[in-house]
Order: sequence, then C-alpha cells, then structure tokens
Amino acid sequence: MWISLFPLTLVWLSTTQASEPCQTVLNDCQTRVSWTSCYEDKIASCTVKGRLMANFIHRRVSWTQEADGSPTPQHRLQISPAALQRSRGASEEEVLLVATVIDSTFFKLSPPLQGTGRGRGITLDRPSPRTVLGGLVLAVRAGNHPVRDLSQAIKLTFKHNKQVETGACVFWQESPLQDGTGYWNTSGCDTSDNGSEFICSCNHLSFFAVLVNPALSVDESDAVNLRYITYIGSALSIFFTVISLIIYICLQRRRPEKAIGVHLQLTGALLCLHLSFLLCCFWVWQLNEKEDDWVCRGLGLLLHWSLLATFTWTALEGFHLYLLLVRVFNIYIRRYLLKLSLVGWGLPTLIAVVCGISGVYGKYSLELRDADNRNSTAEICWMSSHRLSVSFVTTVAFPCLVILCNSCMLGLVVFKLWGLRAGRGGAESGGDSEKMTREKWMKLWKDCATVLGLSCVLGLPWGLASTTYISLSGIYVFTIVNSLQGVFMFLWSLALSCKSRSDNNSSVRDPSTQKMMTTSFNN
Repeated sequence: MWISLFPLTLVWLSTTQASEPCQTVLNDCQTRVSWTSCYEDKIASCTVKGRLMANFIHRRVSWTQEADGSPTPQHRLQISPAALQRSRGASEEEVLLVATVIDSTFFKLSPPLQGTGRGRGITLDRPSPRTVLGGLVLAVRAGNHPVRDLSQAIKLTFKHNKQVETGACVFWQESPLQDGTGYWNTSGCDTSDNGSEFICSCNHLSFFAVLVNPALSVDESDAVNLRYITYIGSALSIFFTVISLIIYICLQRRRPEKAIGVHLQLTGALLCLHLSFLLCCFWVWQLNEKEDDWVCRGLGLLLHWSLLATFTWTALEGFHLYLLLVRVFNIYIRRYLLKLSLVGWGLPTLIAVVCGISGVYGKYSLELRDADNRNSTAEICWMSSHRLSVSFVTTVAFPCLVILCNSCMLGLVVFKLWGLRAGRGGAESGGDSEKMTREKWMKLWKDCATVLGLSCVLGLPWGLASTTYISLSGIYVFTIVNSLQGVFMFLWSLALSCKSRSDNNSSVRDPSTQKMMTTSFNN
C-alpha cells in the first residue's frame, strides 16, 4: 500500500512546487523583458496561498453562464458564455477566471512607431495629456486559450468621479521590438459614458484601461492662495476706485467732458461690484451649512446687479468709442449722459428686480474635488444652484457679447492709431533723424499705453476667463488681473489727469492719443 502511494505523493509534491503563488507573479515577471506575456501565462497557473489577495479574482466558473465580478469597487467585468466556451479546454466543465488591477506605471510606452495601428483602431504611441483613469489597469484572463474576435463582446465598467472630460477604452499592445514596452490601442473596443461610468465593450481579453482627459483640478493650497489673492485684490480695487472717483470728479469740474463722465460711471459700478463681492463672501461665513436668510438673498441681488451694471457700462464705453471714431465729431446729442445713465443703471436694475421677484437669489454652493479626490464646498451669496439658466444668460452670454463687440472696437482703435501715425510720419519726413527716431519711440510707447488702458476700460480682461479651463496658471492670471481692475482704472484716471495738466501747460497736443482718450459731445 505504501509503495503504491509513493508515486502519487511524488506527483503531488512536484505539482505543488511547480505552482507559483499568485502573490509573487507580478514581481517575478517584472524581471522578464516581455513581462505582460509572462504575467498572462503565470497568472493562469498560479495558486492563491494564505489569505485571499485584495483586488484579485481567482475562481472557476461555469462556461454555460455569464461570469461577472468586481476586483475593486471601481471596476467590474461581465464575460458572456460564448467567450468562456472558446477559452475552455475540450473536456473542462469549468473555466478559470482571473481578474485583477495593476498599477499603470508598470506599462512603459514605446517610442512612436510607423504602422503600429491594428485595423481601424486608434493607436496612442506616446505620452499625451490623456492619463490612465485612476492609475489602474484591469487585467482579465479566462481559461487556457486566447480569446479574440468575439461576436458577443465582454463588458468592462470603470467608474469615474465626473472630473474627466472624455475617455477612451484601450488595451495594452506589446511593441514589435519585444523590449518590454508597448502602446495603448483602441482596436476592438467601443466606449460609452453614462455620466458616472465608462462602459467598455471589447471583443477580446487583455490588459484594459480607460484613457481620459482629466478636468483641471485645484489643490487645497492653490485654492487658499487664490482666495487670498481675490480678497486682497478686491480690497485694493475698492481703495483705488474711490481715489479714481475723486480724480474723475475733479477732472469733470475742471474740464467737463462726456468721456470722463462715462469713466466715472464705470468706476462707480466697479466699486459696487468689488464691495458687494466681499460682503457676499464674508456674510456667507456667518451662515450655517443649510441656512439661507434674507440678507444673503439681498446681497446676492446686489452682487448680480453690480456685475450687470459693470458690463453694461463697459458696453457703453465701447459705444462711446464707436461714436468717437466712426461718427462725426462734435455731433449734437441731447442729454447724452442722462440717456447713457438710463441704460447703464436702468437695465441692470430691471433685470435684478425681475430675478429678485422670481426668487432667484440665495446661497450658491459649488462642490469641489481636488486631485486627491478630497471634497470641499465653496459658498457665496449669489443665485441658487438650481437657477443655472438665468446665471448663464446674464453672466455668461451677455458678458461674452460685450467682450466680443469691445474687442472689435479695440481693433478699430489700433487701426486708427496706425493710420494717424502713418499719415503724420509722411508729413514730418525730413529733419533731424535722431530726434525723429526718439519721438517715434515715445509716440509708440504712448500708443501702447493707450491701447492697454483702453483694453481695461473696455473690459477685455474678463476674456481671460477662457484660460481658466486650460491650466492652473490661467486661473491665477485671471484671478490676479480681474481682482485688480480697480487698480487699473486708477492708473487710467491718473493718465487722464496727467494728460489734462500737460494739455493746459502746452499749446501743442498729440491728436492721435487725444482723440482716443477724450472727446466732447455738445449738450
């Protein structure tokens, strides 16, 4: 009896020693050149020893039924009976199913190769802004035979946190050079997104992942920095807009001009905007998480009204510049400033009152998530979160239209300046060349300063909002520039004040910049 059991014992011992623990397969294959092929072969013959491995499925399933599993809460797989049947042996009633996740850093991208595409798939050969979703790759293996060109695709589900823009299901394709590198290929995989999950339908088994364009995220430290920049910039803008108002009032008394009156109104709107913004931010700190009182609603109305007034007066600045450059000078417009004031203050008031009666205003909460998936909430007294359509029309569409029109006006200013300089350059040719060169550079600097100042008056810095969707530096630039608009308006008022003094002290004026900076409409 012992003699008959001895061969069986030897066979059992040899089989046990030959079977490698599943826990060590990945580390052992990392030393091989083609580690993915090694991993696919060994993972099908390894044994799970000791405690059950985390994020690892290793079980036998019936080939007559659909197999599913979730190695992690973010990953799920569903394999059809047809795929299991093709992967099983001739006499096997059950099929070994293995599924796990692997860190994406193990997959080394190869240099770009010519002709590496397969079929109609898109080959992604080099690193790009797209990254592997969650940094994890889903490895799926069933049976002992390769599975390709399935008529009934397997389904793989990858959950995401909605902080991604687009995604593409891909699988890992080894490089023909057999150097341990490879590339991501979309051949045989279709992608669909239901808002919270990417669903991949693939006709083969392999190493799968989803390449995504991650939405721009702001870390907690950057959020704190941006918050302080906004508060300090708005406080400075309040201080300097008050000084600008004093300067404009003095200029208006010394030399009544309609252009100065328009600047005065725009500066007043900016003062209301920055003041109401700080009040909304500070008041919401005093409220509880779900509290929303009448003061917050009133401050939200004031902030909305101030923003609308700022953009309306910005549009009127462009309209005034249009009359200055396109229409005839010194045209007669009865009660010009009064009519502009009715539009500049009346239109925002009408819109704000209608929105207030409709119950639009309240506490606005924005859910934020940083790169580490940590959630936070930013709150402000503004419009309620469910009033997105009103917010879009009045604070996105209207400002975009104003910026577009004023950009055209600024282009017209540059064209006029260039024409005036070209005409005067031909008339003044001949004379001291060194003196003319010096004067030419001085006029160029004046023209650049005029265009830069007008771009701030026309509200073009608001257009930097488009850069906030591109990079973190764009968010910083937009925050700094727009929080300091009051400072820029102060510099413009200072330039007008200095020009007014120089014009009073000199009988010779530079008509090019004079026409752009000031004008007079008869009462």
